Amino acid sequence: MSDELSNITIERKHNHVELCLHDDVCFDRKTSGFEQFEFRHNALPEIRFSDIDLSTAFLGHRIGAPLMISSMTGGFDEAVTLNRRFAEAAEHFRIPLGIGSMRQALENSSQRESFSVVRKYAPSVPVFANIGAPEVAKGLSAADIHTLLELIGADALIVHLNAAQEMFQPEGDTDFRHVLDELVRLTASLPVPVIVKEVGCGISGECARKLLDTGVRVIDVAGAGGISWQKVEECRYLRRTGRENRFSPEALGELLNWGIPTTRCIIEVAGLRKLPAYEHASIIASGGIGSGMDIAKALALGANIAASAGRLLKALHEKRLEETIENWLNDLRAVMFLTGTVSPEQLKKKHLIYKHRPIL
Repeated sequence: MSDELSNITIERKHNHVELCLHDDVCFDRKTSGFEQFEFRHNALPEIRFSDIDLSTAFLGHRIGAPLMISSMTGGFDEAVTLNRRFAEAAEHFRIPLGIGSMRQALENSSQRESFSVVRKYAPSVPVFANIGAPEVAKGLSAADIHTLLELIGADALIVHLNAAQEMFQPEGDTDFRHVLDELVRLTASLPVPVIVKEVGCGISGECARKLLDTGVRVIDVAGAGGISWQKVEECRYLRRTGRENRFSPEALGELLNWGIPTTRCIIEVAGLRKLPAYEHASIIASGGIGSGMDIAKALALGANIAASAGRLLKALHEKRLEETIENWLNDLRAVMFLTGTVSPEQLKKKHLIYKHRPIL
C-alpha cells in the first residue's frame, strides 16, 4: 500500500470517529423500533432481586452479560487508546468485544498495534476480528486470514456488509460480487466461527437465510435506528466537494435513512429458527441499542445478545463508559425482576406487547 493511500485511510478512520462523536449522523426518519414494544408486568415475580444472574452462553463462551461492545475503530494512532479502553471495559464486565475493520492491518503493518492492543487488555473474553465484504469478495489469502486471527487471538471473524456506506463513501469500494461464494470457502477453512453483520442498514430474513446457508454461524442484524453510515460518508463528501451532486434532493433524505429497523430484522431472522436447518442460528441485536431496556426487548424478540457501538463510543468520550454499561446492566436487572426472570434465557421466553396490536 502506498504512503499516500495509507494516509488517506488513516485520515478516513479518524474522520469516522470524529463525525460519530460530534456531528448529527443518526437516523432521523426512522427508529430501531424498540419503543413500540413493552413487557407485561408481573406483580408476583416470586424471585429475589439478588438472585438475578446476567451471565449467559455465546459461541461456546460464558460471558458476564448478554451485551457486546461492537466493532468501532482501528488503523490510526488514536485508536490504540480507544481500543485499549474498550478492551479494559470488556474484560471488567466479562463481555465480548468486536474490533473495527482490520483491512488497514493487512495493508499497513505499522497500524497493527491499534488492533493487537485489545488482547493485551482483554485476555479472557471473546474478541472478534473484522473485515469488510469487498475484501472477502476479492478472496482472502491464507496469510491474510492468519494475520486477522493471530493479531488479536480472535475467537471469531466478523464480516461486515456495508453496501450503502461504500456507495456514499468518496473512495468507496462498491464491488460486492462473489461475497456468498467466498463466504462458503471462508467458513469451511476457518478454525473459528464467522459472524456476518451489517453496519446500520439491517439484515432481512431473506439475506440471513442466504448467509446461514454458506456456513455463517451468527447474524448481527445491525439495523436502522442508530448511526447512519451514509450520513457519516455524506459529511465527508460535502467537506471534500462543498455540495452533493450525486443524488437528487428528492431522493437524498430517504437514501440517508435507508435501512430496515432493528426490531424488524430481529423478528425476521429469529423466524428462521422455526426451520430445522436454522434452529441453532445465533443473533446479535445491534443498531440503536441505547439502554438495558433495549437489550431486554432484543432478547425477548429473539436475539442471543445485544451490541452497541456509537452510544458506547460517546460514553467513552465523555469518560462514562463503565458507568454507562453498569447503568444498562442495572436496567436489564430491573426488567428481569419485574418480569420474574432470573436469567437471560428465561427472559428470552417472555412475550412482548406490541403497543398498537395484541401480544405477539
